[in-house]
Amino acid sequence: MFKKVEPTMNFVPIEEKVLDFWNREQVFKKSIENRKDAPNYVFYEGPPTANGMPHAGHVLTRVVKDLIPRYKTMTGFRVDRKAGWDTHGLPVELEVEKQLGISGKPQIENYGVEDFIKKCKNSVFTYEQEWRKMTERVGFWIDMDNPYVTYHNTYIESVWWALKRIWEKGLLYKGNKVVPYCPRCGTSLSSHEVAQGYKEVEDPSVFAKFPVAGEENTYFLVWTTTPWTLPSNVALAVKDNYIYVKVEHNGEKLILAEGRLEVLDGEYTIIDKFPGEKLVSIKYEPIFPFFEDEKDRAYYVVAADFVTLDDGTGIVHIAPAFGEDDSRVGQKYGFPVLQPVDAQGKFTEEVSPWEGMFVKDADKGILKDLKNRNILYKSQKYKHSYPFCWRCDTPLLYYGRSSWFIKTTAIREKLLEINKGINWHPEHIRDGRFGNFLENVIDWCLSRERYWGTPLNIWICDDCGHQHAVGSIQELKEMSKEPFEDIELHKPYVDDVTLECPKCGSDMKRVPEVIDCWFDSGAMPFAQYHYPFENEDYFDKHFPADFISEAIDQTRGWFYSLLVISTLLFDKSPYKNVLVMGHILDEQGIKMSKHKGNVLDPWKVLDEQGADAMRWYLYVASPPWSPSRFYQDAVSESQRRFLGTLWNVYSFFVLYANIDDFDPKQYSLDPTDRSEMDRWLLSKVNSVNKKVRQEMDNLDITSAARTMESLIDDISNWYVRRSRERYWKSDMDNDKIAAYLT
Repeated sequence: MFKKVEPTMNFVPIEEKVLDFWNREQVFKKSIENRKDAPNYVFYEGPPTANGMPHAGHVLTRVVKDLIPRYKTMTGFRVDRKAGWDTHGLPVELEVEKQLGISGKPQIENYGVEDFIKKCKNSVFTYEQEWRKMTERVGFWIDMDNPYVTYHNTYIESVWWALKRIWEKGLLYKGNKVVPYCPRCGTSLSSHEVAQGYKEVEDPSVFAKFPVAGEENTYFLVWTTTPWTLPSNVALAVKDNYIYVKVEHNGEKLILAEGRLEVLDGEYTIIDKFPGEKLVSIKYEPIFPFFEDEKDRAYYVVAADFVTLDDGTGIVHIAPAFGEDDSRVGQKYGFPVLQPVDAQGKFTEEVSPWEGMFVKDADKGILKDLKNRNILYKSQKYKHSYPFCWRCDTPLLYYGRSSWFIKTTAIREKLLEINKGINWHPEHIRDGRFGNFLENVIDWCLSRERYWGTPLNIWICDDCGHQHAVGSIQELKEMSKEPFEDIELHKPYVDDVTLECPKCGSDMKRVPEVIDCWFDSGAMPFAQYHYPFENEDYFDKHFPADFISEAIDQTRGWFYSLLVISTLLFDKSPYKNVLVMGHILDEQGIKMSKHKGNVLDPWKVLDEQGADAMRWYLYVASPPWSPSRFYQDAVSESQRRFLGTLWNVYSFFVLYANIDDFDPKQYSLDPTDRSEMDRWLLSKVNSVNKKVRQEMDNLDITSAARTMESLIDDISNWYVRRSRERYWKSDMDNDKIAAYLT
């Protein structure tokens, strides 16, 4: 007898029983152990941070990341699945600052770095149980009992090994560059971090008049969207082959590009026309008096290729402290770097009217001052994309800093070559979003002027300046002037280790920086196994990954850091196939956010409709890389259409099989002896099996799900509907037996 099927279709209790069985019988563990001699299918888990609650987006990534390894297991592969936790960096530090009621680096220093580090370490698993509970409830099979953890000594030691390898190749260096800088967090950021924080904003744009030296009532008309940088101006840039004009306008003479005359308000008369090269070396008067002593070294026109006619006036204001192009021009011509802005992004005493004010807050006062002195031609709101800190949401400043960089520009062509061999899903990511990012790769700003992170493993001699990269704990012990047994590889403990300089024998001290936590996560292919210090054979068999999957923003994050580090160390891609997932939207197609109040708690769906309903909806509704509308009514409709139909078909079978006391083990009937309808269905099932396997092998999850959904619909609306009378017969003849067996 078959177990009676409940008509209510309440799937949640059934799922809970299955989960209990899986846990009790250790089914996941056995699914791996039973395949110890099977070929490997390698999956890498991108590490989330456990100091934040999981949300709907994490559910999507987890159900997709479960499906492919589970399918590969069912087709005969051994698929080890090791969980991981990303435990370093600003996400953790900012959360601890909130808990302590402090803000910014000065208050952290007052609190005490060692105590702050301990708080960070204790906080990283705040929500680990919530993550574990959600992971188990959605049916994601992954080993959470033996995860890799980026703050563990073994992990950090592998990261140090990698950095030493990069150092030995001459690709890790210290440089003074204009870098994106978060004044609230007090640290520079990498290009891939910046790419994750852009917002559409309206900023004040300024058309300012720079007086031409020695020419009365004549001005260079200059446009900028960063008025706060004007006090640091040292030069103006033009394009030497553009045509510029001098115009009579409102009783003044203005110089600007002919192609940008449209910015003038009202009538004007062109009184002269000349190429940009004629303007080069002409002096002008600074519009602020704060750096009068620099007049001999600055305040003249230069030529620059980056000047365009897309907007502005064709004349660009140069402040080497606050722009990459500006910095290059400054170095070329020997301009002074005027940086009257402190590490908190506030004006220093040199800029006395706005001393102590955050620079972007000073824009309004600067505009008012320019207007009062008749330097302002006009101002207007300018809508553009501006970078904000990806973690604290503070506007970033482009700021001259001394930082440590990885020379990723040296491997740009190799990155592009390797990328062409990666199977991206969807395919356009390869040459589009990801390929474009690689095309424009810049050196990786690696160092962070923070506290909770992997310490940068560079020691510098106090006397001779020799620099040395330490690649292991053993090497640290051998070079240390004071013996030690155990050490935690974090600040402030490693800062206390003094090495003996191999060049002159003097003391070597570690540089104060920690590294970008994206380097931590990108090192996971080898660091999760403490390679190369152990598990070399295991790593060789589990590198590269056959499959990884995360959301689309990881094209600027984990996907990128994985590829760069692997290319630097192993000259190959760390992954073969990437499934890129879109964002989760609400019912109206709007991105979910706490601010908008449109976030659907996944537990509401799990508790009311169940994991299978939610998983099936996310598989079948749209391709994983497309934005997915996630709302309960849609999940219910998907549940009714597929799971409900399948349930009803099975319920129909059980009802009549039990009435007839039918035992399929007691009967055998060759397909050739069955009806045409039976043979059609058997053929259909075999065709669907083949098609679904092809689609799953191509990571085409949605097509596979829709193919299966179509099969269930055919069984219900064609086969069962047209075979009902066969089950109603009183005699157990071959036709009835065939109907049951089919």
